[in-house]
Amino acid sequence: MSPIRRIGILTAGGDCPGLNAVIRAVVKSALRRNPPIQVLGIQDGFTGLVENRTQSLEEGDVSGILVRGGTILGTSNRDNPFKYVSTPDAKPRDRSQDVLGNIKKHKLDGVIAVGGDGTLRCALEFERLGVNIIGVPKTIDNDLCGTDVTFGFDSALAVATDAVDRLHSTAESHHRVLICEVMGRYAGWIALHAGMAGGGDIILIPEIAYSIERICESIHRREKRGRSFSIIVVAEGAKPMGGKFVTQGHYEGADKRPRLGGVSHQIAEQIEKRTGDEVRVVILGHLQRGGTPTAFDRWLATQFGVRAVILAEKGQWGRMVSLRGTHFSDVPIAEAVQQLRRVDPQGDSVEAARAVGTSFGD
Repeated sequence: MSPIRRIGILTAGGDCPGLNAVIRAVVKSALRRNPPIQVLGIQDGFTGLVENRTQSLEEGDVSGILVRGGTILGTSNRDNPFKYVSTPDAKPRDRSQDVLGNIKKHKLDGVIAVGGDGTLRCALEFERLGVNIIGVPKTIDNDLCGTDVTFGFDSALAVATDAVDRLHSTAESHHRVLICEVMGRYAGWIALHAGMAGGGDIILIPEIAYSIERICESIHRREKRGRSFSIIVVAEGAKPMGGKFVTQGHYEGADKRPRLGGVSHQIAEQIEKRTGDEVRVVILGHLQRGGTPTAFDRWLATQFGVRAVILAEKGQWGRMVSLRGTHFSDVPIAEAVQQLRRVDPQGDSVEAARAVGTSFGD
């Protein structure tokens, strides 16, 4: 096998803290291989490969970015090269051949794709077309199979937990029910962990359908014990028994995926009608994606970036770097996207939360 000389890196999907740490790790470690591997930055996710927007990356380009949120390469969570929409009113087109042409034009031996489920599904399609590609798992949702944790999750969790902590004092002062809605789509990891860490009284996650009656019963029980306030942590994908997800339209792009969010307002209205309690809602939204990455996410992203370069050097394409327990390894990209990694309703974390009196609304 001839040594690789040039690789590309792209960051796609929603942004999160830790992306720059991966870019830095890839560039610095690649340039230190023997022989050195040159790195081409691909701008705005797969869009850059479709439209040929790239930049050469040297050590000076990644100096000082370890602590920065976002991504110096830019990102996109709606531009699928196989269903590419150039303008909002245009019909989707298959631009995958443009991607293949630009990879050949830049003489890339392979591409490192940093992203979540959607990004890695795209990566898998290009692997099937013969592209040498390696995945790096990134998502605040922590919903990728094949790894115990994705970078970005810990930073989002820190923001959510801090918010829950801050809500306690105002909820107690005004004798209110306060609802904190967090991201996570169809996986309740942020809500579960932030609710437990912040001492949430009720945690609502997509994996456990809730009953508004049970929620109100939990609030009444607290009031009878002299607790005149309640904190509810709600995942954006939580839904009632027999009900549907609450959405706010659809994302742009060919796929038109539903945009989850707003379930907390529905819950607040129902609680007020049934209990007469005053309810307030806080939706954290993109606050969870921004800011400086935590120490853990910087460490994890650096480990992932270095290991992605090692896989490329060894020619072990079509794989995603992974953390299992305390051991770093890798898995086929196909395995990582075969299903979402969701909270086990009978798992240890849910059991521990119930043991200390937390309600899941069921």
